[in-house]
Amino acid sequence: MGDLPQAPVPETKARELQRAFDVFNQVSLELTQAYEALQRRAESLTAELAVANGELRRQYQEKEALSERLSLLLDALPAGVVVLDSAATVGEANPAAQEMFGEALAGGDWAKIAGNLLVPTDAPDEWQLAARRVAIAESPLDSAGGRLLLIHDITAAHELKANLERNQRLAAMGEMAASLAHQLRTPLATALLYSANLAQPELPDAARIRFAGKAAEQLKRLERLIQDVLLFTRGESIGRDAIPLSALISDAVQTVDPLCRQKGVALRVMAGAGDSIIMGSRKALGGALLNLLENALQACEGAGGTKEITLSATMEEGRTRIAVRDTGAGMNPETQARIFEPFFTTRGQGTGLGLAIALGVARAHGGSIEVSSQPGAGSEFVLTLPAGVVKGET
Repeated sequence: MGDLPQAPVPETKARELQRAFDVFNQVSLELTQAYEALQRRAESLTAELAVANGELRRQYQEKEALSERLSLLLDALPAGVVVLDSAATVGEANPAAQEMFGEALAGGDWAKIAGNLLVPTDAPDEWQLAARRVAIAESPLDSAGGRLLLIHDITAAHELKANLERNQRLAAMGEMAASLAHQLRTPLATALLYSANLAQPELPDAARIRFAGKAAEQLKRLERLIQDVLLFTRGESIGRDAIPLSALISDAVQTVDPLCRQKGVALRVMAGAGDSIIMGSRKALGGALLNLLENALQACEGAGGTKEITLSATMEEGRTRIAVRDTGAGMNPETQARIFEPFFTTRGQGTGLGLAIALGVARAHGGSIEVSSQPGAGSEFVLTLPAGVVKGET
């Protein structure tokens, strides 16, 4: 029979048990330390979360207060505010806008609302809304294609402007009454003198024909002067034509080019405004541009050296810029300061109303005319007008 296993020695078991107990104590200590560290971290995160929640709550309260203030501000604004989405559907409208249009706007199709209620006026970006006159400014709202419309009621301002223009026109008429009398007296006296000579029975036929032509010439001068005065005092009716800039330039060139050829003045055209559109009266704007070209032609007539007129058209920051430059004698600062005054002229046969009428037409179309000149270096007149947008696309 084989040998039976011997029983373990008690001391060996005691040592193994002691080692196991030591390992257990070590693991227990590590677990305790890990738990304490985890507990401290949890407390720290809880504190940080409380701070973060407090900050978020504070920001939320601030934004809520700001939103409330903005809402109150929109409600108190006298101007109408309409918010459109990318499909031109009204998302929001403040009480002023609701009151202007007299109907619920939210959820409506803006194109239909504008088409039914807004009537174009004779001024750019202004509309008639029932008994009101309003101006509408548009701004992009977001990358999704939304728009913000700010609608101003300018009825009172429009009436004040009309009254101011009327008073200014009356004041100008009063100031130029004496000049007008002088302008009328000179050609009238000349025409009467030639007409009196026609009554002489012994007057030769050649002289009679010459005197009749002179009298007719002075009477035509009177007629032109009266027409200019009426145009200046009445003002040109500003239409709603969509005028291609190229057509406006072409019309002016066709009219003035034969005169330039006749007087030996070169006419250069540099139109770089593409398919630009101007809203207004084609007749009035064409007349204003012709006045500038005829003024340049007359400046070149008495000049020595190169006689040249340059007509250019460009687009700058949403405005159309039409420039007429000549190589004439130029003007001194005193003449430039008075060049747009009614009846001011440096020519003996001029009425002095051409440039005043041109400036009036430019202002009526929301534009202006500026002049720059130096003696001996020619002059440049720049007609600036808003780039046209066909109404109904707002």
